[in-house]
Amino acid sequence: MSGTGGIGGAGGTAVADLRELLRGEVIGPADSGYDEARALYNAMIDRRPAVVARCADTTDVRAALRYARDHDMDLSVRGGGHSGAGQSVVDGALVVDLSDGLRWVRVDPEARTALVGGGTQLGDLDHEAHGYGLGVPAGVMSTTGVGGLTLGGGHGHLTRRYGLTVDSLTGADVVLADGTTVTASADEHPDLFWALRGGGGNFGIVTAFRFALHPVDTVGLGVTLWEPERIGHVLRWYREFLPNAPEDVNGFFAVLTVAPGPPFPEELHHRKMCGVVWCLTGPTDEESLAEALAPVAEPGPPAFHFATPIPYPALQAMFDELIPKGLQWYWRGDLFDRITDDAVDTHREFLERMPTELSTMHLYPVDGATRRTGPMDTAWAYRDAVWSGVIAGIGTEPAEADAVRAWARDYWSALHPQSMGAAYVNFLGEEEGEGRVRDTYRGHYDRLREVKRTYDPDNVFHHNQNIAP
Repeated sequence: MSGTGGIGGAGGTAVADLRELLRGEVIGPADSGYDEARALYNAMIDRRPAVVARCADTTDVRAALRYARDHDMDLSVRGGGHSGAGQSVVDGALVVDLSDGLRWVRVDPEARTALVGGGTQLGDLDHEAHGYGLGVPAGVMSTTGVGGLTLGGGHGHLTRRYGLTVDSLTGADVVLADGTTVTASADEHPDLFWALRGGGGNFGIVTAFRFALHPVDTVGLGVTLWEPERIGHVLRWYREFLPNAPEDVNGFFAVLTVAPGPPFPEELHHRKMCGVVWCLTGPTDEESLAEALAPVAEPGPPAFHFATPIPYPALQAMFDELIPKGLQWYWRGDLFDRITDDAVDTHREFLERMPTELSTMHLYPVDGATRRTGPMDTAWAYRDAVWSGVIAGIGTEPAEADAVRAWARDYWSALHPQSMGAAYVNFLGEEEGEGRVRDTYRGHYDRLREVKRTYDPDNVFHHNQNIAP
């Protein structure tokens, strides 16, 4: 596929043609809903596709894919639209949008499984599974798309207890580049199933995911903040405490500016601090939470500490209003197996240099239960990592874009030498290049290329962290 056809290459008739072919809504540049349809979570990226096909079902997905191939149109696939690199919406392309008709969840509480549409958001899955006291380890924001997060590997509040998102994936329904549909699992197309568990959107359009669910209902939320000058003490404590803590204790470290509003006292509002956001899946009574989090006093008295029981879906939605769709985002990531003293100094420096109140850095734990899946069992190549780090420069206005981009790049450049040399694929930017993709997949890269050659030899699905056939 040359990707040069666009709407002109299709004779200017793509929108009309697709409306005849699809049950779902088809939106072109002349339509009033076009700007909304093409908008990404990351407002730093502004792209104008030829047409957005909001597919109603798998048949629509196949028809849209076939139309793009027959008319030499570039193609992108949109699930939740959270991609920091914005690869789900492309100039001049046909966007296969799953976020409407393929946004659904069906839970089987007896089997403890969920069948999840490819356009579903985490909040949808969390809500349905929570009704049965169940859940999946996936993300920290309810507006994130299940599809993109899962295909990249997926981590979140439950990772130390239940592993990566792909460790709970038991099957997937996939529309392949030639328009055929297959089910991938340990028993059917096992090579494709292996690649889907961390290999990104390189191999097809996943219209449904099958997950094993785990017991999770009320969890313990904890938030602990320290003054910026305590960051060295905190990180040296955290790097020893968390990897040795029970698996039902999860806590991601952050540098941040305190948001105005509860539960934070007014005297802390708008102040730069460091801290940990905790999720505890053990007992959640007041005494148990206090005992589990008693060690937070060891690096020095916190400026703020708060712990309470909370329904798991509420924890997942906690950041949604703070960082809604439409902000200026630029992020870079890396994986870490340790937090060195040099890294501590880097975090201290860039905490002080944060350019906006929403800019932040998170270190997400990816150890614990993650280690119980073998290093060769999935495309996720870093089972020996301890943290997945992301540096997110976030602004509210376009005028802040240059500042947040520069801060994130400089921070990453200073921290990268202390990393494992690779990142969680969903934290890669668009411009990072093939070398970074190779590094991300480590020794799995050649095997992934073989799977790509089998299922997408023409590289139809190339708007991703691409593994070229």
